[in-house]
Amino acid sequence: MASPELASAEDSSTRNLNSGKEDGSVSGTKKTCPVHAPAGEEAKRSFRKGIARHNDYVKISVPESKVNRLPTEWWKTVIAFFYAAFNLVLTTVVITVVHERVPPKESSPPLPDKFFDYIDRVKWAFTVTEINGMVLVAIWLIQLFFFKYKSIACRRFFFLIGTLYLYRCVTMYVTTLPVPGMHMNCAPKLQGDTQAKIQRILQLISGAGLSINNSHLLCGDFLYSGHTVMLTLTYLFIKEYSPKSFWWYHLVCWLLSAVGVLCILVAHEHYTVDVVVAYFITSRLFWWYHTMANLQILKCSPNNYLTNTWWNPLFNFFERNVQTSVPCSYSWPITWASACLKNPCKKYSMVQSSREE
Repeated sequence: MASPELASAEDSSTRNLNSGKEDGSVSGTKKTCPVHAPAGEEAKRSFRKGIARHNDYVKISVPESKVNRLPTEWWKTVIAFFYAAFNLVLTTVVITVVHERVPPKESSPPLPDKFFDYIDRVKWAFTVTEINGMVLVAIWLIQLFFFKYKSIACRRFFFLIGTLYLYRCVTMYVTTLPVPGMHMNCAPKLQGDTQAKIQRILQLISGAGLSINNSHLLCGDFLYSGHTVMLTLTYLFIKEYSPKSFWWYHLVCWLLSAVGVLCILVAHEHYTVDVVVAYFITSRLFWWYHTMANLQILKCSPNNYLTNTWWNPLFNFFERNVQTSVPCSYSWPITWASACLKNPCKKYSMVQSSREE
């Protein structure tokens, strides 16, 4: 049996131990335990401390990647040019063939058109259309002359104009509409004279299919309007490849295009449906193409249904190496001597030292 002195000693030691635990727990709440950081974090901290201690350090500029994300590839532009030229020549051939099938206006009068019911014909209106079209083409060519990435812009223009006129060949051939007005004087039909048809094709090509120089006396090329295609497409390209802040420039070009399209109807040279279909196809094809060209993720996306178009292989061929959207950059197209453009005093070293104050 334990003595009372031994029992009291054990109780006092137990109380001292418990009080020590309580003190440890309280102190543990006040002091944070050290956390061992990974080796990478420790290295970063010591690097920052080293920079803080020593203000003198060397700043090395890392050169950017030399991969050209906007290659010129003029050989592809030449292919696109021949693609457009082939379809434009094919259009003149189809017009010559369709002209032989146009019914005489005496037996097949013009179809009813709501625009013609309310607006009387103005003789000089179609001249305004063709003048506006030539002005827009001239503006686009001047803008293209100073554009830095003219090879890409030309390639896209040639491809779109060739595709639009290829579509026009199909619509003209499958459906032949009567003349839209009794004022139209169509050239006589040749009835199988191949040599005369070839001469007409050459006449159309030499006059660019314009009525202002009496090179277009054939009928049947109504659905859809080629003048509307050119007026719409040139405006869209002018706006796309010019700075967004040039709103006044875009407005002037839009007015030229809109007035030209309106004058086609005022002159009764096309049915309203010809103009509407031409605008719809031209604008949608332009927007589809540039959406796919500017968004790189769409080029390889399996959910991009625009890749189901028949011209997608051609698109991939022309745009495969264009890896970003084309900026609105302009430069003087003539390369001057390097001494005229470069100042030898403005040369900077790749490695520069600086002191942080």
